[in-house]
Amino acid sequence: MGQTVAYVRVSTEDQVEFSPDAQAKRCRELARLRDLGPVRVLSDEGWSGKNLERPGMQELLQLVRSGQAEHVVIWRWDRLSRDQGDFSTLVKLFSQHKVKVHSVNEGELDPATASGKMNIGMHGVIAEYYRNALVENVNMGMRQAAEKGRWLNHAPTGYDMVNGELAPNELAPLVVRVFELRGEGKSYLAIESEVGFKYSTVRHICENRVYLGETRLRDEWFPGKHEALVSRELFNEANRAHVAGRRRGKDLLSGKVRCGLCGRVACIEYNERNEGLYRCKHRGRGCPQPGRSANGLLRAAVIALREVKDDTDLQDAIREELTAHRRQLAPAGPSVSSSITALRAKVDKLLRLYYADKISEDTFAAEESRLSAQITALESEDAARRAEQEHRDELAERFEEAAQVLASFDLDEIWEEATADERRTIIGDLLDSVLFYPDQLMVQVLGAPPILVTLEEAGLRVGTRSVVSEGGLEPPRDCSH
Repeated sequence: MGQTVAYVRVSTEDQVEFSPDAQAKRCRELARLRDLGPVRVLSDEGWSGKNLERPGMQELLQLVRSGQAEHVVIWRWDRLSRDQGDFSTLVKLFSQHKVKVHSVNEGELDPATASGKMNIGMHGVIAEYYRNALVENVNMGMRQAAEKGRWLNHAPTGYDMVNGELAPNELAPLVVRVFELRGEGKSYLAIESEVGFKYSTVRHICENRVYLGETRLRDEWFPGKHEALVSRELFNEANRAHVAGRRRGKDLLSGKVRCGLCGRVACIEYNERNEGLYRCKHRGRGCPQPGRSANGLLRAAVIALREVKDDTDLQDAIREELTAHRRQLAPAGPSVSSSITALRAKVDKLLRLYYADKISEDTFAAEESRLSAQITALESEDAARRAEQEHRDELAERFEEAAQVLASFDLDEIWEEATADERRTIIGDLLDSVLFYPDQLMVQVLGAPPILVTLEEAGLRVGTRSVVSEGGLEPPRDCSH
């Protein structure tokens, strides 16, 4: 003789009428009245009925398939599923294995009989209809809100939600600064260091059209009611800064050299002998930074690579820093997935309350929209955290690769014998940036802290005027002019 299995499902723990214990109690009482024998209870707490991918449901299906279940007791048919296709699957399975289903609310329905199949099917159709109708109403309400310019998600960085609308807060000037720096060609890592936002936040800010005064519904954007923080010109400039596939300059350091005083990307000029000179774009417009020889800056980059290759203490310090950063990224408290599950459970509770005519459609739509916005915010936060973690892990992996590559060959010998393309590959894979100052250079090897290189080490001198040298020192400034 098979077992009597009571299946209960609830989407949140703060219900009283529909709690797992209340459902199980009613199922046991029905089983006792019908003399169905001992009852084994399977429960899915915090799970939606939109599909059958639930632990308790999967265990129930296994018991049915193995012939161990003879009676299934439920509080109501929508506890099993809210999807008509899943209802059909369950009906066929119960019928094949001669399992009788007893519902506390709907009575006994035998899936092996024509009337039983019809009634079960009707329950499935009605449950799916109400769910789809509610989803349509919610989606319609969200679209109407978006078309009217309302922001439907959590307030992005730089805004607060005030009376249902976005209002700039104290971080708004930093958001503007992010766009300015990105427009000047700075990398996300450089902006992270200067502004204090996380790498993933910087990237999300630069790509988010909300700062243009627009609002979004999924992948569609509409004119918003809130104040824009940046102009379209600045937004476009920021998103034009590092376009994938854009042709780089012929110099090996093209795009990697920045002015240490103002942080702007340096441009390269060539003299009649085709010798490169990097200048700050604002030289003569408020920035006193002299230009520097491209060859000298390249020598500084090679010196920094050699430093990373030979200094094992530095390598250990870099590894410790990367590991410590990953530890800081580890989430504390309840997991995001648990919070999302709890919020979805509240959405399911709203559905049940609406089914029971305990809340109005308007109340349901408003609350469902609010909870959905919180779910979207948590999902975005989790995605951003994962992206940040992946980025830092990639940095750590690339540093290890760089350290292994550097340790495996004689850098000076390889550099001298390498072709221009091979040198470009070495620089592209291992070097992040070179910052030049009037009195020193700072080289950023990927994954490592900035490495100081003196002008003398790079074949340059303090206080030189903007001329190039092919390998020797630049001539001193002529103070008579």
